[in-house]
Amino acid sequence: QVQLVESGGGLVQAGGSLRLSCAASGRTFSILDMGWFRQAPGKEREFVAAIRRSGGSTYYTDSVKGRFTISRDNAKNTVYLQMNSLKTEDTAVYFCAASSRYTTLISNLAAYDYWGQGTQVTVSS
Repeated sequence: QVQLVESGGGLVQAGGSLRLSCAASGRTFSILDMGWFRQAPGKEREFVAAIRRSGGSTYYTDSVKGRFTISRDNAKNTVYLQMNSLKTEDTAVYFCAASSRYTTLISNLAAYDYWGQGTQVTVSS
């Protein structure tokens, strides 16, 4: 099993920045892709960003391209999400996810085997 713990959420004004971290423990050698998803009140959980194990390939939903950057440190078993130029519509609970299976559907929730409990990000106007 793999355990994921997110941190770094909080309250920030529009235009500000936050850096989310997700630390993995347990059978971390089995982790391939890692991703971030978010869920706003009354909405479905949606894909934000993902990164392959090598770190060489990253993927983003269109609404965060150019503002968010995903990265990972395999030695620390940690994935990061740097969020800049935050907007009120970025307000959501952000979830870290990890997959132990290779998939081409990296933006699909079903591709991930493990999930963190989430961290709240609130962007005020």
